[in-house]
Amino acid sequence: MALTGEDVTGRELVIFDFDGTLADTVAGICATARTVLLAHGVPEGELERVPLVIGPPFPQAFSLVFGLSEEEAAQVTAEYRAIYQGLGLEAWPLYPGVRELLEDLRAAGRRLAVASSKREQLVVRAVEDNGATGLFDRVCGKTNDAETSKASTIARVIAELGLTAEDAVMVGDRHHDVDAAAEVGVACVGVTYGGTAAPGELEEAGACAVAASVDELRRVLLG
Repeated sequence: MALTGEDVTGRELVIFDFDGTLADTVAGICATARTVLLAHGVPEGELERVPLVIGPPFPQAFSLVFGLSEEEAAQVTAEYRAIYQGLGLEAWPLYPGVRELLEDLRAAGRRLAVASSKREQLVVRAVEDNGATGLFDRVCGKTNDAETSKASTIARVIAELGLTAEDAVMVGDRHHDVDAAAEVGVACVGVTYGGTAAPGELEEAGACAVAASVDELRRVLLG
């Protein structure tokens, strides 16, 4: 565990990213994206970059990682969603130990929320499929594809709960989470147990701590 900044053990609100932070979604996302990208002529040799689409919002992620035009990225996203939304719990199970951590945070009086770059309807469903709805005060995602800023989702969570940035801490697995949290003045804890971040990515982005396991994350959040 790397501690690089401020102590966040007393923050009232813990806001979690979903993909790669709460839930093991990497396999489902990558398999679906590969299928669609191959159909659009992306060479198989370039598909090793598919994990990089996890983090940025769709459809922008496909343009950023694969250089697709805005129009083609939108089409790839539509086809991706048509497949991905047909999946079930096997595509978004909570990581081992996450449910217990959430329960312990609730027992300690923390308020919990999700701020995801997924479409809100899908992230709400994924939380429900895991039987975890009752653990969260808010579950928020993108309301439309024009909403490209994760910072706005984090800010919405905080505002809807009547809190301030100083009351909150973000937890995420990519530099996008750290950057978005910083944009609204929220400290961010990075996690690497999902395997999505490049070595040093979270530290370089300014995460206040980086946890390599759920147990390490527990120590950062609860002491």
